[in-house]
Amino acid sequence: MSTPEEMIPLNITIADRTYRIKVAPKDEEAVRKTANLINQKMIEFKNAYAGKDMQDYVSMVLLWFMTEQQKDGQSLYELESLQNQIETLTNSVEKAISGS
Repeated sequence: MSTPEEMIPLNITIADRTYRIKVAPKDEEAVRKTANLINQKMIEFKNAYAGKDMQDYVSMVLLWFMTEQQKDGQSLYELESLQNQIETLTNSVEKAISGS
């Protein structure tokens, strides 16, 4: 986990709104790609369902995203848990290698 000093600021636009967020440098590309995917899906839903407001499109994208996560067989919570386990193992291996 990055400390606040290590976080970098990003301007991300989602649904015609710009958000200034801070992320770990290693997460920058993933955040940008995710924002891009969200915006692409927003356009798809706008074209398919004319006349809706932005909140409807955001909700549709959220529903689509979570459904896709479940199809892959792993929820975001499972992925986060797995990432934490990998980080713990990595730290253990690094300590063993360095002799600490």
